Amino acid sequence: MNEAPAHAGAVDAANPPESLPDGPDGLLEQGLATWYGGKSWHGRRTASGERFDRHGYTAAHLTLPIGTTVRVVNQHNGREVLVRINDRGPFAKSFIIDLSEAAAEKLGMRRSGRARVAVYHAVVPPKRVR
Repeated sequence: MNEAPAHAGAVDAANPPESLPDGPDGLLEQGLATWYGGKSWHGRRTASGERFDRHGYTAAHLTLPIGTTVRVVNQHNGREVLVRINDRGPFAKSFIIDLSEAAAEKLGMRRSGRARVAVYHAVVPPKRVR
């Protein structure tokens, strides 16, 4: 299991930095992803103020605005997942995104702890109100 330090409070969530500019096909960046969570982090506060849910599809990113939804694609196996940015990190310079345990499992990288990924801007249709 990948136990990582808490990310809450590292960057001011009330004044998020500007998002990355889109590249071809909405590509934001490529690089290494890791995951954080496990039982010891489940329920702790994230930078967004919500409680961390290791079973949810969320992620930590240093610069994307809190609440942004991105599509993360594992470049080794083609698996992909939509995650919502709700925390700040990763703080190791070699990683571009920190995924929840559930997102890492869906991408097929939970056991290895890391994977080369592409992060895309995701257009999520609004929820219909009945």
